Formats: sequence, C-alpha cells, structure tokens
Amino acid sequence: PGTGAPPVVLVHGLAVSHRYLTPLAAALATTHPVYLPDLPGFGLTERPGRAYDVRQHAAHLAAWLAAYRLPPVCLLGHSFGAEVAAALTATDPDAVRALVLAGPTSDPTARSRRAQVGRWLVDTTREAPWQAPILVRDVWNARPWRVLATLSHSVRNAIETDLVRITAPTAVLGGERDPVAPAAWRDQVARLVPDAEVVVVPGAPHNAPTTNPTAVADAIRRLLAPHPLLTDR
Repeated sequence: PGTGAPPVVLVHGLAVSHRYLTPLAAALATTHPVYLPDLPGFGLTERPGRAYDVRQHAAHLAAWLAAYRLPPVCLLGHSFGAEVAAALTATDPDAVRALVLAGPTSDPTARSRRAQVGRWLVDTTREAPWQAPILVRDVWNARPWRVLATLSHSVRNAIETDLVRITAPTAVLGGERDPVAPAAWRDQVARLVPDAEVVVVPGAPHNAPTTNPTAVADAIRRLLAPHPLLTDR
C-alpha cells in the first residue's frame, strides 16, 4: 500500500464473519492496509452469553479501532455490518474518514424477522454456491440462537436516525439483483446521508463484496480519490 493510504476496515454482516470478506480484502490489499475484525460472538471471537445490539457492536468496534491506534479509517459495513458502521460513524465521526454502506439492512418495508428471512431465502437462489460452506461454518461458530437474536436487534434498529447524522464522504453500494437491500431502499439511504453517492454492482446479489470484490474495491478507491485530504493526511 502507498504511503498515507488510509486503512480500510471491513465489517461483516449477520451470521457470518471476516471469512466471506477475504476476497475483498485481497483485492484492496494492493493499495490499502485492510483489517477484518469479527464482531463479538461471531467468527473467531469469544462468545458472550447474550447477543449484542447495534449500539453495543458499534461501541465495541470503536474500542477496537482505538486499541489498534488506527488513524481515521475508510469503514465498509455490509448488511447488518452497515448498521454497525452507520452507528459508529454517527457517534464517533473523528474515527471515520469515509464510509461505504454495502447492502445495508434493514429496509423499513420489510423490517421484521419473517420478512428479512424471506428476502434472504430469495437471495440464496442468486448467490454463488461456493459460499455455502463458509456460511455454514460461520453460523455454527455463532450459534443459531445468536443469529436469530441479532436479527431481532437489527429489525428493531432504526438506521435512519444514524444516517442523517453522518458527515463522512459516503457511498451506498449494492448488487443489482440484491433482494435484501433493494435499489429503492438503497436510494432512500443515499438521500438521508448528505451528498452520498449510489454505486450499483451489475448483476450482483446481496453478497457483492464477496462475489464481485474487484468492482467493490474499485468503488472504495473512487470514493477516496476525489478527496485529497482523505488520502494525504
């Protein structure tokens, strides 16, 4: 990575871990330092006896950034991770240079566990099958009860209250064929964040960061490129 290139921190979604974001990390690593933390209870972390809500995850991530003494980062949150990233950016703006909300949950027209599961089932018919073993391993690590409890926290979280407080340069990114965070909802997200841009990954479903890592990495670089202060500081 070039001198002064801001670190990029990738925040995974519900039920999964850093593992499915490794293709994107590899695509970004040629130009940026990349970090892939696991949220508490997921992936390789210790497993607390309860499921954290969005605010608790955001506080944990803020503490993680502080512990690593990272300069302000480019933060990408995917799916539920976008809720966490939005909450952190709204409450701790000095920690975030730029923000990518990738396939953000949850669309208020489907803000229930039943509706979200239904959309996810549609998405599974559009995703690349090679992702299935990674998902199974991640759900086993997290345990199904934690996944369901975290989903409950997600659908009770009004992400809109965080979006309107974001001041960092922001891109709202999503796959063209994403049924979990459809285009109409992503456009609404972009309208709520001042000066946010919309990025559509052609032909991609919900897991665009995994299945289309080069396109997503390029979108991150474009977000940073027009803002010299973000790359030269």
